[in-house]
Amino acid sequence: MTSTLVTEDFQRLADPYRRELLAHCYRMMGSVHDAEDLVQETYLRAWRAYGTFEGRSSLRTWLYGIATNTCLTALKSRERRPMPTGLAGTSSHPDDDLVDGGEVPWLEPVPDALVGAESSDPAAIVTSRESIRLALVAALQHLPARQRVVLILREVLAWRAAEVAELLGISTAAVNSILQRARAQLDKIAPERDEVEGPSTTGDRDLLARYVAAFEAKDVPALAEMFDEDVVWEMPPYVSWYEGAAHVAQHLKFRCPGGPGELRLLPVRANGQPGFGLYIRNSEGRFRAFTLQVLTISGGRITHVANFMGPTMFGVFGLTDELPGPPAS
Repeated sequence: MTSTLVTEDFQRLADPYRRELLAHCYRMMGSVHDAEDLVQETYLRAWRAYGTFEGRSSLRTWLYGIATNTCLTALKSRERRPMPTGLAGTSSHPDDDLVDGGEVPWLEPVPDALVGAESSDPAAIVTSRESIRLALVAALQHLPARQRVVLILREVLAWRAAEVAELLGISTAAVNSILQRARAQLDKIAPERDEVEGPSTTGDRDLLARYVAAFEAKDVPALAEMFDEDVVWEMPPYVSWYEGAAHVAQHLKFRCPGGPGELRLLPVRANGQPGFGLYIRNSEGRFRAFTLQVLTISGGRITHVANFMGPTMFGVFGLTDELPGPPAS
């Protein structure tokens, strides 16, 4: 077979797995930018080795093996990507100055569309959304690389222990031992997994519509009514984070910039969850990208808001850095 035919054959067979491999690399790395680079590296390695692929496993399994090893190599030179709540310490008081995290490589959100979490298949929706939930991906960052990969391969991808053992070059008993330790560690970090909810019910859609209206009007009391009593509000790159509806409301009222009519929210879907690109109007009357929010909803209340500050992630979600707006009065 000629080189051109090999390339065409490889692309035709391998391309359908690109989005799920991106999700896999994202779970491993906690960064959509790193994941995209590693998927490219995976496909380059796979293309170069395609002539030696003997079909002893499926092409999908073979690609996952290459992607996993590529991620393990990358993790040797990268720090874990936490959220502010994952660092040592307790919640902040809204009267305190915000503390910048400096050079901490923070966790990044991922658009549903990039990893296939917008599928119309109900079963696929639950599986994909649950496996990329922000809280789960943040918890995975606390696991050593080998525990992380074993947990993902066994519990997310449902690989058999023998398959994982062959990939990692260890015994099946070692795989089971690593999985047990990973589960125990994950239970300490995130003992309760939040429910996989999206704006699929009338109540959720109404809640999100009221959230947008209240935020754009800077109606803090209305926002506070939508928060769970123990709501968490975090804002990487700031280490500071708040817990409790009263503290979050105080932060929004006295620290969060923008007044009524000076804020705009555009909806996004991130990590299987609802979110918004938040814009603030500047002195020229144009709305500039300010923060990308990812919301967790449970029991008809907002239980967590992750604010990824700055315009860095806006382009990843197909949002512009600036919106047109009326001149400032």
